[in-house]
Amino acid sequence: MTLTTHAIYAEELSKTFPSRRGPVEAVRGVDLQVESGEIFGLLGPNGAGKTTTMRMLTTLLPIGGGSATVAGFDVTQQPRKVRENIGYVSQLGGADELATGRENLILQGRLYGASLSDVHPRVDRLAGILDLSAFIDRRVKTYSGGQRRRLDVALGIVHQPKVLFLDEPTTGLDPQNRANLWDHLRALRDRGTTIVLTTHYLDEADVLCDRVMIVDHGRAVIFGSPRDLKHRVAGDAVVITLKDDVESVGRSISLLEREPYVREISASGDQVRLYVEDGSAALPELLRILDHERIGVRSMNLSEPTLDDVFLRQTGRSLRDTEFSAGAAEGSEAAA
Repeated sequence: MTLTTHAIYAEELSKTFPSRRGPVEAVRGVDLQVESGEIFGLLGPNGAGKTTTMRMLTTLLPIGGGSATVAGFDVTQQPRKVRENIGYVSQLGGADELATGRENLILQGRLYGASLSDVHPRVDRLAGILDLSAFIDRRVKTYSGGQRRRLDVALGIVHQPKVLFLDEPTTGLDPQNRANLWDHLRALRDRGTTIVLTTHYLDEADVLCDRVMIVDHGRAVIFGSPRDLKHRVAGDAVVITLKDDVESVGRSISLLEREPYVREISASGDQVRLYVEDGSAALPELLRILDHERIGVRSMNLSEPTLDDVFLRQTGRSLRDTEFSAGAAEGSEAAA
């Protein structure tokens, strides 16, 4: 493997699971580079291979093919050293509900070899950073969802790992608690912790991650900063929902694709999606063209490009449309 100073470096990472219908390729030749001190997101629909990739990097699953280093250690050859240098927070968490938050944190620190004299100030410091102080001495079973998730993050870093892995860290949280956790994760990043998280929330990846990799069907579709990826989508996004049948969709595309300001155009069901240079200037012109041809319009929406537009452009599908239709890959990933 190539020597690297990246927090994570992987080449041709792959994993195949057996199934009744034959082998299922959950991860297919993924290359990955995560810089030290950044928040890196693995973004994609359920079953895309995000969790399987993370579990291989954290030594919870043997690597099927390719190679990887985490915190400078080979995942296959030095799994114990990898575990000593990472924190991992699963979707379900791992706190003992009958113990207090403080007891959970002290036990976790001690399991990683810290002395009591070292772990106590760490717990107090984390309680301040993650706003745990008000309830840290209560039993975990009394915690709210947001409180429990912050404790899970604290458990993942109490042993001071170089790299923190978070699998869907905000699933099930309300918007306020999600935004609160984002602030805490940024604070950890600013203190030098490298964070890798999986998510299928577009807004989460957009506002939280320094860089993202979008994965689909086990493959890396594209990666870069959210801002750079969105800039690759040409212009503003316009979605036109038509009143009439499929024939109207075809007629609309034939009419609108001729316009010089329309850069890309596609259709899905009764909707026509296109990208234009200046959305605010194009909307009335688009409406005029369709009205002239007596094509009924139910609604017309304008927005700046999103990560969903990036995914749509790369795969021909909307990321939102795929979240609940993962197929065989989802079953293999869940089984892992």
